[in-house]
Amino acid sequence: MTDQPAPHRPRFVELSPDRIARFWTEAGVGAHTEGGWAVLLDGRTPKTPDKAPLVLPTEAAARMAADEWAAQEQFLDPSTMPATRLASTAIDRIGGAREAVADEIAAYAGSDVVCYLAEHPTALVERQAREWGPWRAWAAREMGIVLEPTSGIVHRSQSPEAIARVKAHALTLDDFRLTGLATAVPLLGSAVLALAVERGALTGGEAFDLSRIDEAFQEDQWGVDAEAAERTQARRAEAEMLDRWFRALD
Repeated sequence: MTDQPAPHRPRFVELSPDRIARFWTEAGVGAHTEGGWAVLLDGRTPKTPDKAPLVLPTEAAARMAADEWAAQEQFLDPSTMPATRLASTAIDRIGGAREAVADEIAAYAGSDVVCYLAEHPTALVERQAREWGPWRAWAAREMGIVLEPTSGIVHRSQSPEAIARVKAHALTLDDFRLTGLATAVPLLGSAVLALAVERGALTGGEAFDLSRIDEAFQEDQWGVDAEAAERTQARRAEAEMLDRWFRALD
């Protein structure tokens, strides 16, 4: 796909890389005075990097972040706090960049992985057609997003109407769901699969498996080394976390 957008994530807030000792005993959640649910560390709400209170729209989402704080050991490890990072990004960054983020999400529909079938071997072509076709049909039926498949890697333009529908849906989402969708789309290489996870039609693990049919086929043929397997497992864990994030926001 010659014109596929470069993998791009929202400009995530970077949690502090400094070695911060754990300064709290208990982590929990509580209703915030201005609405939503705050993460509480010994009864006090931590701040995002831009000094806003860490307040999420649902109790379940706040609990996801609070559980990350509760699981920290002697020193805080930001790499183990993906929900906190998503929440901080939603609070600090997304509100002022919604149009641009929606455009980036919609751009993936223009070169969606589920639209690019291999030309050979036959077994791979058949598997892609069998497993991706129903999700293109789902996008058309449930969301009015009609994408046309092609064979090979030469870019095929999709209709402006389909791209516009993806963007329009993205803009209906609150900042927290939009952050999750903007993270899922480049992870999966697919607006269709990411939307299916956001809407609850696919689990994160199912979408991840669908996104890497070609890669899995090659692994079956040639094997996989330990480093590649570790990267795959980390990406799968991120897809599964994003599924939990969307469900917690429901």
